[in-house]
Amino acid sequence: MTKSDELAFDKSMAESLRTRVGESLEGVAEGRGLRVALACSRFNGAVTLRLLDSALTTLSDAGVERGDVAIGWTPGAFELPLLAQAFATGPRRFDVVITLGAVIRGDTGHYEVVAGECARGAQSVQLATGVPIIFGVLTTNTTAQALERSRPDETNKGRESALAALEMVSLLRQGPLAR
Repeated sequence: MTKSDELAFDKSMAESLRTRVGESLEGVAEGRGLRVALACSRFNGAVTLRLLDSALTTLSDAGVERGDVAIGWTPGAFELPLLAQAFATGPRRFDVVITLGAVIRGDTGHYEVVAGECARGAQSVQLATGVPIIFGVLTTNTTAQALERSRPDETNKGRESALAALEMVSLLRQGPLAR
């Protein structure tokens, strides 16, 4: 499944709207000097590893140093928010935390609980701490969909999550948002 052109962000339209505001902020994918944590789920681990590989390549390409990256592994996606919170508030604080994993629908209601609570937990952590928590957990109906979204190319959601992480840190450090 691809994005519809009708739904894509139109950069030229956004540029034209800038003249109607006093300040327009947008982050960039620059990683030099950033500390990045990746909270990863071992459940459906083959998919997580594909997401992680792409995320690490993207972070490195953006200038994030190997020594400024940490990875932690949880048993499943449900536990990711707690690890994200520990990375965000621990003694070695990180600028951003990326959660990676895959929750694939099955025959029971377990999917709704795990996917929903993982997303809610990640959101709660970022709102409570002010540290961006990027939700890179795939929530798919089938294994084939999870594999499609973790292919080793520019459509990999691990790559997209890493780019979103860099952009959010950059955005929150600008102008009136800077801490």
